[in-house]
Amino acid sequence: MKIDVLTLFPDMFTPVTRQSMMGRAVEKGIIEIRLTDIRDFSNDRHNRADDYPFGGGGGMVMMADPIFGALEYVGAEGRKLIYMSPKGRLLDEAKIKELAGMESFVILCGHYEGVDQRVLDHWNAEEISIGNYVLTGGELPAMVLIDSVARLVPGVLGNENSALDESLYSGLLEHPQYTQPREYRGMEVPEVLTSGNHRLIYLWKLRRSLEITKERRPGLFEEFVSHRNDLNEDGTKRFAKDERKVIDEVCGKSRP
Repeated sequence: MKIDVLTLFPDMFTPVTRQSMMGRAVEKGIIEIRLTDIRDFSNDRHNRADDYPFGGGGGMVMMADPIFGALEYVGAEGRKLIYMSPKGRLLDEAKIKELAGMESFVILCGHYEGVDQRVLDHWNAEEISIGNYVLTGGELPAMVLIDSVARLVPGVLGNENSALDESLYSGLLEHPQYTQPREYRGMEVPEVLTSGNHRLIYLWKLRRSLEITKERRPGLFEEFVSHRNDLNEDGTKRFAKDERKVIDEVCGKSRP
């Protein structure tokens, strides 16, 4: 996967793209992240890339010409362009999976009061937000998007199944996790997790995921349990009898 990032502050990305999981993926050539400084395409002798907005108002707006030059330089024509913006659609599981299936895309990081609208219109940019709040620039949101997408690219994670087993991708929030030692300051690991009975362990994890999701994300919980009687493509039930029993117990009532 190739990701081009257009930004006024490329150095902000170095700690993210050169360390941990992302750094290893880049070293292995699984993901290529190319950082382009928009100021390099400014025709101003001071490399200025922003100016006052027409119509007045506070703050500065990033000019179209340097951004056009940067987009043309990275070959953005015909590729998906994402503009990190608080006005965009919220980044969610569906969008992350969509982007993870692409061979390449371009991310534009705005700053100040945003970018000249003509950039977004001409390049058919999709605006994406990471939450209902405003940050000083698009760099941090871009890092969040890159990280969430990269971990679904085959080969990035050590365990190929771990990404899909975690919160949200399974349809539920993740169950609690424990590691050594078994007892720490009077707190013990739940006995079932050390029993060696894989089915009981699985059902315990399912129950805890259901309970946590019911408490913290009731909408997500209701969506999950509404499919308790769904069938697989071969006509078998999606959930086994003991799984449906756990679901019903957490629901606190019998389900049809």
